[in-house]
Amino acid sequence: MYPEELVFPMRKQLTDQGFSELKSVQDVDKMISNKGTTLVVVNSVCGCAAANARPGAITSLSHDKKPNYLTTAFAGVDQDAVEKVRYYLAPFPPSSPAIALFKDGELVHMLERHHIEGRSAEMISENLKAAYSEHC
Repeated sequence: MYPEELVFPMRKQLTDQGFSELKSVQDVDKMISNKGTTLVVVNSVCGCAAANARPGAITSLSHDKKPNYLTTAFAGVDQDAVEKVRYYLAPFPPSSPAIALFKDGELVHMLERHHIEGRSAEMISENLKAAYSEHC
């Protein structure tokens, strides 16, 4: 597990933009029962999360259509919550960072680490905006 003082600024980058934290299995189960659309960012300390995933998710919210709910769980910190999120991300293998869009509890769009690594925040944002146009 990473120390909280290390991950705090990385959490804050998303929570300052309205993302609620998934810190327990109960939080995740509540999230999956949301009606409408829910964006889930599996946050990470890696460089591609800082340079691409978090900024891409944040800038995607400038779109006309956007998810009803914004959530995040931190890999390597919120272990039970992340494990439960990954359960709902099946059949995709564990990935961090990762960004998923659920609609009425059903996974409808997924960005795995290999979709994030090496892509700009703008490319990730555009990918998410296209998913919002289709599902939100």
